[in-house]
Amino acid sequence: MSKVTLKSLSEELDALRQHLAALTAKIGELEGVAAAAPSGSVEVEAEEKVVLREPEEISDEIMLALSAAVAAYLGTRAPIRTVRLLGSTAWAQEGRVSIQASHRLNVQHHTLRVR
Repeated sequence: MSKVTLKSLSEELDALRQHLAALTAKIGELEGVAAAAPSGSVEVEAEEKVVLREPEEISDEIMLALSAAVAAYLGTRAPIRTVRLLGSTAWAQEGRVSIQASHRLNVQHHTLRVR
């Protein structure tokens, strides 16, 4: 472990002050851009471009497995025209509903008897 000296603390403090000054200047620059924007929107140059990925090719093994699963479910062979991944949470929600519905609640229901 290195010793902490007054000189090293002073150097660290100076470095932090310089970094804080640079950040303050950057914030002032961004606030100036925001104030000059007519509709309240700010255009900032992106450092990285967003690259959309092409859909991955589905292998023959996966297609065979899907076709076998469809045939087993339907009881007959059916042509598979398209396979795509849906970004949905419906399956997860349905699973939670099923689990919650399977719990037995010990609630006593009183019925009124009419005489």
